[in-house]
Amino acid sequence: MSSIADVARAAGVSKSTASRALSGHGYVSDETRARVERAASALGFVPSITAASLVTGQSRNVGVVTPFINRWFFAEVLEGIESALISAGYDLTLYRLTDDPEQRKRVFNYFLVRKRVDAVIAVSIALTPSEVDMLHALDKPIIGIGGAIDGISTLSIDDAEAARIATDHVIGLGHTRIMHLGGDLGPQMDFRVHAHRLAGFREALTAAGIDSHDDVRAAAFSIPGGHSTALSVLADPRTRPTAIVAGSDEIAIGAILAARQLGIQVPQQLSVVGIDDHNLAELFGLTTVRQEPAQQGNLAVELVMDELANPTVGAPKEHHIPVTMLVRSSTTAPPSH
Repeated sequence: MSSIADVARAAGVSKSTASRALSGHGYVSDETRARVERAASALGFVPSITAASLVTGQSRNVGVVTPFINRWFFAEVLEGIESALISAGYDLTLYRLTDDPEQRKRVFNYFLVRKRVDAVIAVSIALTPSEVDMLHALDKPIIGIGGAIDGISTLSIDDAEAARIATDHVIGLGHTRIMHLGGDLGPQMDFRVHAHRLAGFREALTAAGIDSHDDVRAAAFSIPGGHSTALSVLADPRTRPTAIVAGSDEIAIGAILAARQLGIQVPQQLSVVGIDDHNLAELFGLTTVRQEPAQQGNLAVELVMDELANPTVGAPKEHHIPVTMLVRSSTTAPPSH
């Protein structure tokens, strides 16, 4: 196995110069850096992260904590984080947090310290004050995605505003019999996204002077969840809404499938609008409010890298990510009758 000394001899430089060229720490001319990199490549030399960390005090590893890894939003965010970290030459260590206090305590008290991470990104999970204190005790950059966390810089969309935009769209088309299919308002680990989107929906109805009585049905944030809930909502023509505002695109797609199963035409008899711009949204012609989770992951890594390069002391910042209304073929004016 080749060593840094072998690389230095092949490149005609000292060991310290070869080390600076490969680590990126300290000045080395572009020509020398290229020569060292060519030598390392030819010899198959792989720098030791452990050795480098002893010199720089950094592990080139970022810890990511998240409540889910197999749901669309979280998977997209993680993909954005991973690609940005790879480009920056960093590793990712992933921890899935549950609502079990003991499991969470082990992650914060032990694993994040033992793994010697350089920074932490919390993906769409509400943290307790004690967990925030534990993170600050690491004295590392911390970025949150998905909602405000006291004492930590975060980036997120405005979930209530996204739902208002979606609801205003169908109101503008002339709909007054509108129902919201949203998430379970029980325990929510991810910043009460369900509650915020329901609140935005009702704010839009109130502003338009539309009665919001009996206007919501809980649905799991999934295509099967939207399908089963929509079947019960749409089965009775006497109480059937002319428009559904879904808490997510997956719920909206489930509602479209339920309408097809019942012989209800979308959008002629039922308009459906979602939130997210899921990968399947365009396939279903779904009108939706678009957010870009992968971009949020990329931006979180940019903020982490900026903080690692230029540590600052100041008040945490909230970065608001804009959303975009995408009108497709799943919405139109209500039936004339």
